[in-house]
Amino acid sequence: MGKLNGKVAVITGAARGIGAAASRLFASEGAKLVLADVLEQPLEALVKEIGPNAVAMPTDVTNENQVKSLMAEAVSSFGSLDITLLNAGIEGALEPITDYDPMTFDRVMAVNVRGVWLGLKYAMKAMEKNGGSIVVTASTAGIRAIPNMSAYIASKHAAVGLMRSAAVEGAPHNIRVNTVNPSPIETPMMEALEQLHGVSDRNDQPLARATPLGRYGQPEEVARMMLFLASDDSSFCTGGVYMVDGGVSAGRR
Repeated sequence: MGKLNGKVAVITGAARGIGAAASRLFASEGAKLVLADVLEQPLEALVKEIGPNAVAMPTDVTNENQVKSLMAEAVSSFGSLDITLLNAGIEGALEPITDYDPMTFDRVMAVNVRGVWLGLKYAMKAMEKNGGSIVVTASTAGIRAIPNMSAYIASKHAAVGLMRSAAVEGAPHNIRVNTVNPSPIETPMMEALEQLHGVSDRNDQPLARATPLGRYGQPEEVARMMLFLASDDSSFCTGGVYMVDGGVSAGRR
């Protein structure tokens, strides 16, 4: 019996990386899925791969009407909304604060903060009667800082704050809310960050070497923590920050 049998889940940022890994894992555990992303072609391919228990919903998480429709689609297609994984995010630029472009800053905050806030707003509305679990993808950048990533770091700190607010507000309705905070994970976003760091050789991975375990994490490793938080195995877990970081958070901050 799957851990998510009979459950309906919405996953944003589902088309690739951690979101795609979580989509496959949740499907294998029996969930019915409404998958959202702005990347329509890989999203449709993933839904085709998973089969009839998945629906594609192209969604810009910064658009209130689209997010509202996304949560409504879960109820319309499958009868309920039990799990929401707010995973969509962007990395922004690699620049010091003094040089950071305001438009880039605003875009990062729109996707990574407004997108989470809208997701919480409409997922919690849909879960008020029956409860549920919401998992927000944050980052080690949500508890610490490194130079030249001010927008991303600010956005992930904000995501943790939104999670804590939602956990307190959702508890009376049996809505649990937690963050998963990965260190660098082997995803397209990580490749983009490597390029920003000037890494041209995929065998040269300075961010992986800086991790105590000495490697990047894999999307599936993060997805397994998300599965725990989405399932009834974590029935007394809310308001928590769950690190999946190879030891990064144990080191110097």
